[in-house]
Amino acid sequence: MDYRLELIPLPVTDVDRAKAFYADRLGFGVDLDFSPNEAFRVVQLTPPGSACSIVIGVGVVGTPPGSVQGLHLVVDDIRAARAELAGRGVEVAEVADMSAPGKSTVSYAAFTDPDGNGWTLQQLPRL
Repeated sequence: MDYRLELIPLPVTDVDRAKAFYADRLGFGVDLDFSPNEAFRVVQLTPPGSACSIVIGVGVVGTPPGSVQGLHLVVDDIRAARAELAGRGVEVAEVADMSAPGKSTVSYAAFTDPDGNGWTLQQLPRL
C-alpha cells in the first residue's frame, strides 16, 4: 500500500497576501483558487518540482495562523535556493551546515510566511 502526502493545509489571516507570498515570492504554482461564497475559499499552490501542495483559504482549517512549523522544502543546492528566495524579497536565515563526525552534512536555512508558519530549506547529502 502506498501512502502519499499530497496536501498540507496552512492557516493564514489574509488569503490574498499569503497567495501573493507563495506564488510571487516563493514561485509556487497556483493550481486552484475557488470561492463559491464568502464563507469558503480554497487556494491550492504547489512548489516547483513537488508532488505535495499546500492549501490556504477561508473555512479550510481551524488552527491559528502561524501555527504550522517545520515544513521542509528539499533542494539540490541550498545556497542557490536561498539566494533566489532572498532575491525575491524573502527573509531567509543564513545556511547552517550540520554534521556529526564521519557523517554527511545536512544544510538548513529557515524562513517564515507572513503569518509566521515556519519553513526550512534543506539540502540532503548526495548519495
